[in-house]
Amino acid sequence: MKNYFDIKDKVALVTGASSGLGWQIAQAYASQGAKLALFARREERLIENKKELEDEYGVEVMYAVTDVGDPENIAESVKKVVDHFGRIDILVTAAGMGNNKPVMDQSTEEWDRHIKIDLSGVYYTCAEVGKVMIEQNYGKIINIGSIHSRVIFPGGGISAYSSAKGGVMNLTKNLAVEWAKYNITVNAIGPAVFATELTTESIEMEGFMDLIAAYCPMGRLGEPGELDGLAIYLASDASSFCTGQLICVDGGWTAI
Repeated sequence: MKNYFDIKDKVALVTGASSGLGWQIAQAYASQGAKLALFARREERLIENKKELEDEYGVEVMYAVTDVGDPENIAESVKKVVDHFGRIDILVTAAGMGNNKPVMDQSTEEWDRHIKIDLSGVYYTCAEVGKVMIEQNYGKIINIGSIHSRVIFPGGGISAYSSAKGGVMNLTKNLAVEWAKYNITVNAIGPAVFATELTTESIEMEGFMDLIAAYCPMGRLGEPGELDGLAIYLASDASSFCTGQLICVDGGWTAI
């Protein structure tokens, strides 16, 4: 019987792979036998993660120190991946940042930085990897959006983050339409709040867990591993007719 979820020996490029959801998804792919290219800014973390994946799963791994806000840096790093592996089958754009500032407390510099990393960085990476995937007439792109691609926290306070993530959702749709003819699917995952380095400050805010209890039907944070199944599905041939979608993994949050 054919395994439609098979990604063994596929080449997966994951941005934001030093920690958080990017690292979790990289581990999930390695557990299924995929080859990994890890992008992030912190080289010490990339070295540690490369060794961990090689030792635990026996897969081939490379890394490139990359700032997704720098399109020239992205182009250089993508070239390294193609020079090393010869192709890129899967792209996950998990690099990002966040904040919890009301508009009146947020500087224009903070706004610009969030849009540059959380939205423009996704665009730059997809555009560069897209060149490779168009040439090979195959690709699976998974952007990391958010439930805040669709909904806002009560009281707001995440204008830059939610604006960028809303942009990721619509960028995903646009790329899916443009690149369908090249056998490339482009989808997005919309997580609710998972405990990562990025969300630590929010989780520790007074009353934050009360908000989770009130607005998430399951009443809890997402747990490590709960994105893995969807990430593997979207990276595999099981999702060959699924494109242009934002699929939320949120304990029911966006259902109400």
